Amino acid sequence: MKEDSPKRYAIYSIIASVLTMGLKFGAWGMTDSVGLLSDATESIINLTAGVLALTAITIAMRPADSDHSYGHGKAEYFSSGMEGVLIILAACAIAYTAIGRFANPQELSNLGPGLLLALVSSVINFVTAKVMLKAAKRFDSITLEADAKHLLTDVWTSVGLVAGLAILLIRPEWKILDPIIAVVMAVNIVFTGIGLVKRSVGGLMDDALPVDELEIIGASIRKHQGAKATFHGLRTRKSGSRRFIDFHLLVPGKTSVMTAHDLCEVIENEIKSKLNQAEVTIHVEPIESDASYDGDEVGGACETCIENNPAK
Repeated sequence: MKEDSPKRYAIYSIIASVLTMGLKFGAWGMTDSVGLLSDATESIINLTAGVLALTAITIAMRPADSDHSYGHGKAEYFSSGMEGVLIILAACAIAYTAIGRFANPQELSNLGPGLLLALVSSVINFVTAKVMLKAAKRFDSITLEADAKHLLTDVWTSVGLVAGLAILLIRPEWKILDPIIAVVMAVNIVFTGIGLVKRSVGGLMDDALPVDELEIIGASIRKHQGAKATFHGLRTRKSGSRRFIDFHLLVPGKTSVMTAHDLCEVIENEIKSKLNQAEVTIHVEPIESDASYDGDEVGGACETCIENNPAK
């Protein structure tokens, strides 16, 4: 494994999850707090997500082959989607356990040491998540980003849980607070899971690149073809960290093949210099031909209209 491989950071997540899972279940065993049990349950999801992330990244890093000519990058979306589903299931289990405690709230024991263990686990997750977020940005990996944000969500819910349960150190008779906090955490976890699922579905459905990246593409074309650059059928999608971009570029019909090719090369290099791991395909068409104005048929973004056709 290369030293700067994204797999390295997925392994960090797994190690952190194993450590925090031990600490959190230890905290629950000491206190019998359903709130701390909910926190410990989520650590199992963290571990599962870490294993899924490592598997997905390993698959996504495989080069393109005859069966997968666009590469294996979409494996990352399956990972983050499965993670989202697991998070939602864990939240339902947490809520089910907590609801039972409303009818029979229990006093908690050894709360101080238990909360200390929970805080230590939060520190481990926080440091790991920050390291992974930096790596996610460097490798442009949705899997590392999803796993890191999940760990951060775990941090904030754990901190909120500790703050809430700390009240019981002063007012132990408020034992109903324990299941209330657990239900609030479950609701928050559900929203995290739904967000991951939605983003994964968007990737699998070939959502277009963000608006700011589309603007970079348009600016790159205009930079080398002029302010009145004519193009259409700009279609984009992302597969893991790889960006796929294609569009139709209209040039004067008298332009030689070599000149058109050189223009496309310049535009492609400009886009690649601004967007990491971009693969650009340009279809050249004569600007004077009516048949070139097929933007409605091709689809995608368009920066031309029928009025631009010199033949009209």
